[in-house]
Amino acid sequence: QVQLVESGGGSVQPGGSLRLSCEASGTILDMNAMGWYRQAPGEERALVAAAFSRGGTTYADSVKGRFTISRANAQNTVYLQMNSLKSEDTAVYYCNFRDFKMREYWGQGTQVTVSS
Repeated sequence: QVQLVESGGGSVQPGGSLRLSCEASGTILDMNAMGWYRQAPGEERALVAAAFSRGGTTYADSVKGRFTISRANAQNTVYLQMNSLKSEDTAVYYCNFRDFKMREYWGQGTQVTVSS
């Protein structure tokens, strides 16, 4: 089992920044991916960004150039630096962990609200 603990959510004005953090604990396999999904009211949960243990990253088109995902602490922590935030970024953000054995885990979610 893998446990994911998220932090860093909050409320900001448009154009502001937030950094989300997610720390994984438990049985961590070396080959894995950690990422962030978000879900706004009335919408389906969608991938925001992901980072792979071998170094690759991927981003949703809507956040490219504004968000940066990175990993640290022996690849067991993932960050999402969110800059130039827009109202459309308002959502609950969920940390996601997947390993090569097809195990998937979710964090509890952290609210990000962007409003003036």
